[in-house]
Amino acid sequence: MRSQQFRISAAEEVDVLNVLPAVGLRSGQDFRLVLRSVLCKDLSQLRKFDDLYTQYWKELERAVDSKIKEQPVEMAKPKPRPPSIQVLKDWLHGGRNSESTEMVTYAPGGKGHAQDFSVFAKEELQEVLRIVRQLAQRIAQRPSRRKEPSRQVNSLDLRKSLRHAMRYGGEILDLHYHQPKARKVKLVLLCDVSKSMELYTRFLIQVMYGFQRTGQQVETFIFSSELERVTRQLREQDFRKALRRLTAESSAWAGGTEIGSCLHQFTQEYGGRLLNQDTIVLILSDGLDTGNIEQLEESMRYLQRRAYRTMWLNPLAGRPGYEPTVRGMQTALPYVDHFLAAHDVESLRRIRL
Repeated sequence: MRSQQFRISAAEEVDVLNVLPAVGLRSGQDFRLVLRSVLCKDLSQLRKFDDLYTQYWKELERAVDSKIKEQPVEMAKPKPRPPSIQVLKDWLHGGRNSESTEMVTYAPGGKGHAQDFSVFAKEELQEVLRIVRQLAQRIAQRPSRRKEPSRQVNSLDLRKSLRHAMRYGGEILDLHYHQPKARKVKLVLLCDVSKSMELYTRFLIQVMYGFQRTGQQVETFIFSSELERVTRQLREQDFRKALRRLTAESSAWAGGTEIGSCLHQFTQEYGGRLLNQDTIVLILSDGLDTGNIEQLEESMRYLQRRAYRTMWLNPLAGRPGYEPTVRGMQTALPYVDHFLAAHDVESLRRIRL
């Protein structure tokens, strides 16, 4: 459906999954009508939906038959177990994955692994870049005490107006205005790429790349059980080159979830150099931490004290009825200036500061 220009958010996927226990996957007409009501937003999508629905199940059935036939004869069972939905999706889209694929889960520990970022929707990237550029400008709006001339009728620059009036014998003929001069703000991105965030990996990479392309001073780090600086990889002009470098040089993806120790590593190795009152720290994480909670609190306190502003974007916060009850999120929240939901393009568009 996404390849046919349907805009479907993670929240809508959750809605569909919540309905499944009630109607059942094999309930036929009821299940089809539920999908239509949740995922279709206008008349043209309603017209396209039925054809796509029928086509999908036919292709899936053919894929199951094909995968079963491809299995070696000696490994065949009396009742062959069909491959998982995720493996079939990979196969339908041209993948060659021969191993079982796990669903996104909460990972208690362990290192991550190299990630394959070869499949990205091109149409999404330009929209993400545009929204991130606007968001970065809003985040970085920090007025200075210094003033600069303004052509708009803002604050009256009385001193300049009087100085120019001296040319005309003290008679004020022209009014001059000024406005606060914008301070140059640095952005530090700390992005959680642990196993529990794997569902949002594509979105996270687009956001990281988008911030790196804003023209501002941006430093980007990824973390799971360890912290990695990926600023160099994301500075590539070409998005595909940036993806290839991330694939080849970064190994933190889908590892354990130790937010506290990774933030502590950041404060120890980079805090003194990168953090000051012109720095905004942006953390993208679901807050599911299995590490040292004391380290998490100590690091968040350090960030709040050293940086101008600390923001936390949580992909789970957009779900209906969400409350930050996990201990990692509860520990971090007192030190966060802005707690916002972000899991897809639509959620980025809705962010208000």
